[in-house]
Amino acid sequence: MNYGMYSDAGNAVIVSLVEMARKHQLSWHTVYDMLEAISLEEAYEEATDTAVREAVYETLSGNRHSVDQ
Repeated sequence: MNYGMYSDAGNAVIVSLVEMARKHQLSWHTVYDMLEAISLEEAYEEATDTAVREAVYETLSGNRHSVDQ
């Protein structure tokens, strides 16, 4: 799945985050805070880029069935 991260490893991190957020029904605020924490890691600093945030939000809100484009 592609969440707009710069690497496959980055996308895998976001996939894991989305799965956990769904499983535990996390609020958007909590998910956003987690994206900010992930972005502190140099390898994943794009985690708070607009494209990534929008893809995660749309996936969690059910507006996007697939994040592959």
